Amino acid sequence: MRRLPLYSRSLVAGIVLATAAWTATAQMPQQSLLVLSKRDHTLSIIDPTSLKVLASAPVGADPHEVIASDDGRRAYVSIYGGGAYHVLNVIDLVSGKPLKDIDTGALNGPHGLTYIGGKLWFTAEGAKAIARLDPTTEKIDWIMGTGQDRTHMIFVTPDQKQIYTTNVSSATVSALEEKPMAFRPPPMPAGNAGGPPPGAPSGSPPGMGRPRTMWEQTLIPVGPGDEGFDVTPDGRELWTANAQDGTISVIDIAAKKNVATLQADVKSANRLKFTLDGKYALISLLGRGDLVVYDVAARKEFKRVPIGHGAAGILVEPGGKRAFVSCGPDNYVAVVDLTMWQVVGHIDAGGEPDGLAWASRR
Repeated sequence: MRRLPLYSRSLVAGIVLATAAWTATAQMPQQSLLVLSKRDHTLSIIDPTSLKVLASAPVGADPHEVIASDDGRRAYVSIYGGGAYHVLNVIDLVSGKPLKDIDTGALNGPHGLTYIGGKLWFTAEGAKAIARLDPTTEKIDWIMGTGQDRTHMIFVTPDQKQIYTTNVSSATVSALEEKPMAFRPPPMPAGNAGGPPPGAPSGSPPGMGRPRTMWEQTLIPVGPGDEGFDVTPDGRELWTANAQDGTISVIDIAAKKNVATLQADVKSANRLKFTLDGKYALISLLGRGDLVVYDVAARKEFKRVPIGHGAAGILVEPGGKRAFVSCGPDNYVAVVDLTMWQVVGHIDAGGEPDGLAWASRR
């Protein structure tokens, strides 16, 4: 059996037990909630109707974020280690078995994750970069440096032409855009204006005929400690919650400019997510017990929902009726009804829950 690095997986005995428990349960439902436990080092799969844990699988020593593949059959977990580790765990959600880890090499500190266009995109905080993984080949096929400190969370547009990240310690947002680049053929040597130089290979150079592109980065200053952020469903604005001064920065995406700073009283903010209709922004606070709800159009606080003693991950379910919020100090995930604006349930998915994701099996 393959030796598992301590920062990457739990003990082999834990894997055997978790796998046995998984296969003893019913098959994974079409819709599932995935929850990471930092303390227990597990990924739990939850029935979103009964709120019961169907099974769990071991993950590495410092799991932070999780995302499911487009077909809902695999989960990817970033093993962060404060920027020191360089591993992505892979879980087969059908069998419940941990698959071979992906070593990100010099891209250490993987954290933020998203799955777009059949590819896994992630931030590498320790390398000040973002990268893209092809799950078919398990190879990293694209890397882009930000040059910023603590490049943490990531958003990729469906067409994969724009990428946004928060750079926590630099107090900036990176707006990256793929643009066409004009091709200028190299000058021909004197006396060979009519063709290639003698001895040159015939045919077009590799890549000739394909559009050439380049990535352009715009750095947008925001409040200090910007970590949690989201893009409005209409794609017009990006909001980031700034943990150090408790403000919210509003960025006009078309102008690539910070157009408003809201005095929101959200110090220790960890995540910000919009409701599916774009009417409200949900903000979790690591050091306080309320889920802050902001009215997006009015740009003012709408409500504070008591959920526990501190919170991190936020996930709005596809139907838009409920939000799941990881309450680490309370060791549960709070289920919030987004119509009544109150907690309607709790999920016990292990100690210190954090990263959340939705898996839709196809």
